Amino acid sequence: MQEFSEHLFRAQDGTRLYYREYGEPIPHQPSILCLSGLARNSKDYHRVALRLKSQGFHLVVLDYRGRGRSDYCADPTKYNPTVYLDDIRHLLTLRNLHKIILLGTSLGGLLGMGLGAALPSVLEAVILNDVGPDLKPDGLDRIIGYLSQRPVFESWEKAVSHIKSVFPQVGYEREEDWRWLTENSCKECDDGMIRYDWDPNIVMPMRIKAPLPDLWALFRSLSHVPVLSFRGGTSDILTEETFARMHRSHNNITCVTVPDVGHVPSLQEPESVEALDEFLLPYRRSAAAIQ
Repeated sequence: MQEFSEHLFRAQDGTRLYYREYGEPIPHQPSILCLSGLARNSKDYHRVALRLKSQGFHLVVLDYRGRGRSDYCADPTKYNPTVYLDDIRHLLTLRNLHKIILLGTSLGGLLGMGLGAALPSVLEAVILNDVGPDLKPDGLDRIIGYLSQRPVFESWEKAVSHIKSVFPQVGYEREEDWRWLTENSCKECDDGMIRYDWDPNIVMPMRIKAPLPDLWALFRSLSHVPVLSFRGGTSDILTEETFARMHRSHNNITCVTVPDVGHVPSLQEPESVEALDEFLLPYRRSAAAIQ
């Protein structure tokens, strides 16, 4: 049985974008739109998507422009949230998705808040993974630092070693999980060398450090929907103080701390699985019901 289907579409500026679908749309049921972190791609959600697909959900997982199998942009200024939101809106229109559960990790969560302001009626519920309306500067500097690197690896073993040094906060213990993360982060190129699976130029707009919009106002745009929010217990992006304020600021939010994990939880931890299953229970149909 095919695990997922693969698709390409063109954004309004002609950029070719890639997305995966797990399962098929279900009448009168919201689909789950998965949005990854800043330099991440659809591969990150594979394990989570397979599990949720087995519970009867339909999932759409996008590669942002400049990541994974989507086109890179000749103009780095197009690597910005406004363009990403336009791409997402175009995808939702293309797939005729009028109701979604937004599952957003890091940047994906910020874009989910943006959808709350731009397309409030499309959101049925929102899941935020280690992101909030305040971003800790030290964590952002760390991210800019590793995105600015352009390493080249001669073997997957050397790539795994590098990823371990870049993401020590992930908290993986099994070697197979580190290999999985490395294969999600890198690709083997035509010359046989292994490089990051994103355009290094995605970091260029971040170096400008332009003033951010009022992220708390964007977070408040989610007040009409249930929210599940995860925080890695040692996150250097989402602080305990911001997490607590988010809890106070929303009357229908569930906040879950995943211990001994930094930025970001994989959503495969026991605490994450339990919280996801409970949160999604009202939207779930059994796999048998759609066969």
